[in-house]
Amino acid sequence: MQIDLLPRERSTATLNLLILFGSLLAGLLAISVVFALSGVNPALAIFSIFKGSFGSWYGIKETVTKAIPLILIGSGLAMAYKAKFWNIGAESQLLVGAIFSTWVGLNWGPHLPAIVLVPLMFLSAFIGGALWGMVPAVLKIRFGINEVISTLMLNYIAAEFVKFLVVGPWKGATKGGYPYTDDLPAAAILKQFPLSRISPVLLSVAVAGALILGWLVYRSRFGYEIRVIGENTHAARYSGINFFRTLVVLMAISGGMAGLAGAGELMSIHHYLSYPDSLSAGYGFTAIIVAWLARLNPSFTIISGLFFAGIIVGGDAIQISMGMPAATVDVFNGMILVFLIMGDFFISHRVRIRRGRTVDA
Repeated sequence: MQIDLLPRERSTATLNLLILFGSLLAGLLAISVVFALSGVNPALAIFSIFKGSFGSWYGIKETVTKAIPLILIGSGLAMAYKAKFWNIGAESQLLVGAIFSTWVGLNWGPHLPAIVLVPLMFLSAFIGGALWGMVPAVLKIRFGINEVISTLMLNYIAAEFVKFLVVGPWKGATKGGYPYTDDLPAAAILKQFPLSRISPVLLSVAVAGALILGWLVYRSRFGYEIRVIGENTHAARYSGINFFRTLVVLMAISGGMAGLAGAGELMSIHHYLSYPDSLSAGYGFTAIIVAWLARLNPSFTIISGLFFAGIIVGGDAIQISMGMPAATVDVFNGMILVFLIMGDFFISHRVRIRRGRTVDA
């Protein structure tokens, strides 16, 4: 018997959907093995995760709260990955967006009304994340530096810079020596739904942003250029697409969306700048999986963002109820990502088994 892997001539929407669900199922089965080896009932653990996130109003509200940054970042990453520009630096773009919005809030906030200040803080965060995102694009195009390496290294630079600010020049005079900035003025704080941490303004920005980017990718000329670059770089160059302009603008948008997430966390949840781990629960990395589950469609990150936010919230729940380690969520997310990537391979390839006669599977 011989097994051949052959390029698939075409892929239908039905096949894509089947492979997606197959990948998720395979990932859940692999996670079940990990749970079983840890002495935990796999069915009970997985049920408890989703019950903790979607089984109560508190869980649902917390899931939506954590889905907002994942949608913002994931939609920008999906757009970048569509052009096969592998942005692994959304965490740093989030932090730089938070830095820019903190500066605006602390320096201009006391003198501006909320209706002016809030848009300015969002705009400054988008600009900060965009500028940080453009750096690896320029490095790749002008100097041939791999974007995986540059974006990953920029995460550490941004994180250390945030630490420098909160223990140094931006250390709050009202914080009793703790490594935080002073609180943002009241005009900079986003209102929330009653008995929740969900900001209607921030939720609207996230959903609208994902839908707009989805339209941009699939309905605009710029999106067409992105898709051509991702599918065939030789065809893109032959058709006259400006690589430098397209990739720099693309990474400005991708980084800017992550910057918006940083501003949102700052203005809605934390109200001051602190250590990077406090500001972001690894959203920049989890959003990578959100983008893949959405099949690199920015609009679909609304659904996949809710799914992975549920895993985060449910993972916290089983740490308490079942005594699972904090790394459980990371293992869960990592398994899902591995099987999603494997599923992508079978979208573009088919298996042929030869045993006397050829059988296509």
